[in-house]
Amino acid sequence: MEVTFDGGKVITAHLNGKSIKTDQSVRNGGGGTAPEPFELFLASIGTCAGIYVKSFCDQRGIPAENIKIVQSMEFDPVKRIPGRITLDIQLPSDFPEKYRAAVINAAELCLVKKTISDPPEFRVYASLSPTDVINK
Repeated sequence: MEVTFDGGKVITAHLNGKSIKTDQSVRNGGGGTAPEPFELFLASIGTCAGIYVKSFCDQRGIPAENIKIVQSMEFDPVKRIPGRITLDIQLPSDFPEKYRAAVINAAELCLVKKTISDPPEFRVYASLSPTDVINK
């Protein structure tokens, strides 16, 4: 992945031939033209759980169109980070009762959630751009 600075507060991640733009809200000095990075982080949790729920349903021939995941967050004001993230998988009344616990287990398989639960080590450093090194 490569991250570029594209004017104002717009930051773009480029990966696998796709681009994901972020911006800051007007309140935070941006143009509000794209989600803020933290909003994308939160969205990655719900959408990751969603793909596991959808795959679970697809494998069993259960329609998923009327399933919805409602995600909420409780902010810890002391740590200044989320203290709890809740995913409510809202199932239609005709969803098979025998699969209710299993669909929760499917959502629990989300790689984003698992990564947050056992965070990786982060290494951040600065280096000279390869083009700057060649031009010197």
